[in-house]
Amino acid sequence: MKLSDVVAFMGHQVHVCRYREAGTLLSWMGRDLHGKRVLDVAGGDGYWAGRARRRGAHAVSIDLARGKMVYGRTLADAPALIECDALRLPFGDASFDAVLSVCAIEHFDDGGKSLDEMARVLKPGGEIFMSADVLSRADEWPKLRDAHKAKYHVQHTYTHESLRKLMDERGLDLVRHSYQFRTAATERLYLSLSTYGGKVGFNAAAPLAPLVALADRSAPNRQGSIVLVHARKR
Repeated sequence: MKLSDVVAFMGHQVHVCRYREAGTLLSWMGRDLHGKRVLDVAGGDGYWAGRARRRGAHAVSIDLARGKMVYGRTLADAPALIECDALRLPFGDASFDAVLSVCAIEHFDDGGKSLDEMARVLKPGGEIFMSADVLSRADEWPKLRDAHKAKYHVQHTYTHESLRKLMDERGLDLVRHSYQFRTAATERLYLSLSTYGGKVGFNAAAPLAPLVALADRSAPNRQGSIVLVHARKR
């Protein structure tokens, strides 16, 4: 394994939430993706699109962060990496069988426009697997909320219901959803790591991931820090 793959593994999978978040979306997508065209929107270095490629997909990752994509090209399972704007995708209508997007929509000024583009490039019957910041209780900790939003350029937050409405308007039907960091304690942990953890805070907190998952299983699936959704195009 190349050093770049080790570093990418540590950055993406040794993480208090990202492995469970993206891993869940990929598990919903399926183990066998042979013959499928998969687009990762705002995929950074393309690591998670590369996981889809390992399952047989023809995977494409788009982003505007050129440095991340240059690095992504050094990974063993690098997808096709294209520098472009998520609000103006350079693909024809109905070009992909599946769209993946890991906590990206909250960073866009116009989340609806990004969903317009995702829906446009998706084939009828194709599926979207995406996550978004919810921050259900963030108003209880305004300093943590504001620091998180400023640090990660969070423009909007979403719930499964608000995403359901946006998707329905674009011919997408919500299939299922799941919240992560569902309890008050774990949501405060999420915001605290974001605010005070520095560049490696979420990675350093990776040993807590099983405890967060356990807390999530015991809490109602109706609020949290992150929401995962799976939708299908009519």
